[in-house]
Amino acid sequence: MTQTRRTAPDPEWVLMYRQGIATPKIAAVAGVAETTVRYHLAIAAKQDTRIRAEHQAALPAALPRLTAAGRRNLEDIIVFYKTEGRLPIFSRSAREKALAVWLHRRRKEAAQGTLSPAYADALDVIPNWRKPSAKQADDEARWTQLLTEVAEYRAAGNDWPRHNKTNDPLERRLGVWLHSQRINDRAGKLNPAKRTQLDAVIPGWRQGRQKAAKR
Repeated sequence: MTQTRRTAPDPEWVLMYRQGIATPKIAAVAGVAETTVRYHLAIAAKQDTRIRAEHQAALPAALPRLTAAGRRNLEDIIVFYKTEGRLPIFSRSAREKALAVWLHRRRKEAAQGTLSPAYADALDVIPNWRKPSAKQADDEARWTQLLTEVAEYRAAGNDWPRHNKTNDPLERRLGVWLHSQRINDRAGKLNPAKRTQLDAVIPGWRQGRQKAAKR
């Protein structure tokens, strides 16, 4: 005997559809063919034209796609972390600033639940990237600031700042920091990326002041 289809839509299926649930999932839950669910929903849509709009409105917000620029920033941040041993911060480097801004936006998206899974999966290789250590960020920012101050001190026509035998508080502060960089470098404890920055920003920092030649 041929089974006739119902002319009244199943109310539970209609309710699920209004809540933004896709027809394949409704069919799986009900244990029926997807075509059967679509048939019921088509009848419901004729009876109430708002059902389609309600379904669309209930759908979760679309996650951002992985753009070409986003992919490049993602790759640069991972390389930066592997090279520097830290995440980018708001430093004097324009590129590092841009990466820090981009990463800040991804953190906000992660907190809101709208972060693209592609970004999340790639960034999760970096420990605690969602909530970086405030102390670590502060230490890195302070290091960069002192590097900048030493460069400005030298650019003003001053010799290398001394860590002792000086009454100038600024010179002593810069001298102590620079002295610690030299100690770490000789002990092999200085981050290679920081050594590169020192060489680029204040070349000759290892030698420091040259002793006057004896007469």
